[in-house]
Order: sequence, then C-alpha cells, then structure tokens
Amino acid sequence: MSQIHLEKKGLRGLVIAESFKPRDKRSRLAGIVMRRDFVIDGFVFGHCTIGGDDATNSILKMYSKLGRDDINFVLVSGLIIAMYNVIDVVTIHKQTGLPVIGVTYEDSQGIESAIKHHFPDSYESKIEKYRKLGRRSKVRLHTGYDIYLRTEGCTTKEAQKLLDHFTLQGTVPEPLRVAQLLAKSL
Repeated sequence: MSQIHLEKKGLRGLVIAESFKPRDKRSRLAGIVMRRDFVIDGFVFGHCTIGGDDATNSILKMYSKLGRDDINFVLVSGLIIAMYNVIDVVTIHKQTGLPVIGVTYEDSQGIESAIKHHFPDSYESKIEKYRKLGRRSKVRLHTGYDIYLRTEGCTTKEAQKLLDHFTLQGTVPEPLRVAQLLAKSL
C-alpha cells in the first residue's frame, strides 16, 4: 500500500471538482495542484459525459496533462459525479501510483435504486462499478465536522490526517473548496 508522506514539506495533491448545469451534456472538471502550505502551483481542466462512464479516464488525462512527478496524492470531490459517472479509484491508483481519496459530505443509504431508475436498460455495469467502490468511512475532522471517505492506496487514518491539515474551517478542505470554485467559474 502506498503512503501519504504527511511529514513532507513539499507535499502536493491534485485536487479535482466538477460543475455542470441541468441541460449540459458534459460536466466541467477543474483540477488544482495545491501544496501543503496552501500555495497553488498548477491548474488543469477536463470534462466527462453526464451519465457516462468516462470520468476515470478524464481524471487520468488531467493527471497526464500536468506532466509532473511531484504530486503525492489525488483528492476528488465525490466518486460518483456527472449524474452517475463512477470514478474507479483502483484504476487511478494503479496507473498513477498515488493514493486516491474521494470525499463526500452527507450520509446516504446508497444510490442503486437511483441508478436503476435513470438507466433502466443499462444499470448493471454502473451498479457493478458503484459496488466496487466499497463502503465509505465516516471521519471527524479537527473542526468537529464529519465527512465520508473512500480511499485507495492509503489508510482512512492517513487520509483523515491529511484532510485535517488542509481544512481551515467547516467541512470542506481548502483545496476542494478552491477546485469547486474554479469548476463553477467555468
């Protein structure tokens, strides 16, 4: 298993968020590279299909576009984006060699029935991808707020420590907040 080297002064993450409007066919993805000291030293953009199956490849292309070897982890706002476009964290971890962390903010009982409703003729593969994500882990940040994590390539405890460092207030870690603002501005 990889590790997030929290002791590294130059620790950097590729942090990705999305934004789309109701009639859009594609969701806009914004990625930032943020250092441990909150300095942003890179941007990258991508897109994925609303309701599609291309989010994983889009994120891998974004990582590749950066052409950097100093990124230490990938942090994503949600692993089911763009109306059920499921991100495969195992594939991203294997192809980049980096720990991957997906963050969500609300408890839920799952989305299998919603997938069946929206994809009545093709839901099996989406549900299989969704189930492969596994269960989320609830963690409490140093701010006193709970968030939910899925990780690949690091432990939940390592991810929690990392997010504690990057969370100044409330529930949203600073790099995710910035990436979300950037995605919405597109």
